[in-house]
Amino acid sequence: MSDGQILIADDHPLFRQALCLAAARVAPRAALIEAGTLAAAAEAAAGADALRLILLDLKMPGAQGFSGVALLHAERPEVPILIVSSAEGLGVAQEARRFGAVGFVGKDAPLEAIEAAIARALAGEVVPSAPDPELDAVAERVASLTPMQLKVLLGVLGGQLNKQIAYDLAISEATVKAHMTAILRKLDVGNRTQAVLAARALGLGVRH
Repeated sequence: MSDGQILIADDHPLFRQALCLAAARVAPRAALIEAGTLAAAAEAAAGADALRLILLDLKMPGAQGFSGVALLHAERPEVPILIVSSAEGLGVAQEARRFGAVGFVGKDAPLEAIEAAIARALAGEVVPSAPDPELDAVAERVASLTPMQLKVLLGVLGGQLNKQIAYDLAISEATVKAHMTAILRKLDVGNRTQAVLAARALGLGVRH
């Protein structure tokens, strides 16, 4: 009998295979789901009915900055996300935590260290981030966005017009405008420019 599901999201097949090996050693009865793009990961996360953990690379195709963490956390807020990435620095780990990640481990870490991080994440352990009241407040507001609202915001961050966002998300321009109104309200800002500035302050529009 399967012991839940683990989603492994990384665009490098060989490293994805290594993560599968590590996850299988820690949770041998868990079903492993693989995704090579952020869109595929979001779809898999939304459809998995017994998801216990998401292993995520920050540098996935379709992701900018911490948008992958934010989007998958919006899809499944109850599922822990462990970042396994080549992005460096304590600041990256802290920022990822603000968007809902429970921990961070570098891709250059030994397999044993990755396995230990997976075990801690599955056990419900969270690595605390250094507090920054202003950034934490903005991150909390971003975390209140629905998955579709977050996708609209990411489109705005990418410099897209409402028409382009509507086409990419297969929704109407009126729906995009409605989502944008809700985004401005939730972020407590007055216009698109301020929404972009708030998101960029958190690194959403910055490549890592």
